[in-house]
Amino acid sequence: MSRDLPPLNALRAFEAAARLGSMAAAAEELHVTHGAVSRQVKLLEDALGTPLFTRHGRGLALTATGRRLGEAAAAAFEPLRRSWAELRSPAAAPALVLGCPGSLLARWMIPRMEQLATELPDLRLHLAASEATPDAALTGMDAALLIGTPPWPPGWDVHRLAPERIGPVLSARHPAHARLQGAPATALLQEALLHTASRPSAWPEWARRNGLDPEALRLGTGFDHLYYLLEAAAAGLGVAIAPQELVADDLRAGRLVAPWGFTETDGYWALCTLRGGGDARIAPFTTWLRKQLDH
Repeated sequence: MSRDLPPLNALRAFEAAARLGSMAAAAEELHVTHGAVSRQVKLLEDALGTPLFTRHGRGLALTATGRRLGEAAAAAFEPLRRSWAELRSPAAAPALVLGCPGSLLARWMIPRMEQLATELPDLRLHLAASEATPDAALTGMDAALLIGTPPWPPGWDVHRLAPERIGPVLSARHPAHARLQGAPATALLQEALLHTASRPSAWPEWARRNGLDPEALRLGTGFDHLYYLLEAAAAGLGVAIAPQELVADDLRAGRLVAPWGFTETDGYWALCTLRGGGDARIAPFTTWLRKQLDH
């Protein structure tokens, strides 16, 4: 039986680029040049005969093949990183590996890390971004911070944190900003709405809860990730839809406005762990997360 593996240096460069969403960021993490990372990714693409990334403006998006390889690479490298760190510092308490979607990580978790360190100084986190839904074994992580709806895998303990609230947002740079700002929700039926593949049900669900026919919606440009969706909205390219907590800072700063407010859905924020894990760090972390989401 063949035991062939992909070129490991190339796989390491690809995994970093996929996780960070940027060749430049991967190069910085690996202490190599941007060109070196690009060449290693090209090596994998040539071996597979298909691209792993597509470009969205100045950013990168994974192809279907890229997502599959990225998930496999992350599942291989994350446990290796953890074990290596523990072996190098055996006296140090291991970090709690928290998985969450990249947009949630960038827009909500990272801005609160300084406060977390102050209020829970004994809790060390290792943040692992992944757009893929965690598997039932939570492979490579101790807990997952998610926004979702039941049913959940039967082997999980799901610590409910707060209800999800979603709403349309746009920028003052949008050509129709002045008209839409004071218009009823039906005005959105004339707009080509920005949307994301990671949450295809968001617009229809919001429409139903606001008395609009989901079939009457006009979907415009789509994005693989919520982060790109909201950057497009901030640039004035259209009206997007997003969870309230992930755009709160943009609303306060005036980058985005939410003329129709936010509507509660059937989903909720949840911290998910394996049932019966008995990790003493989960209870105080859950309490802290609930407190943050109550603000």
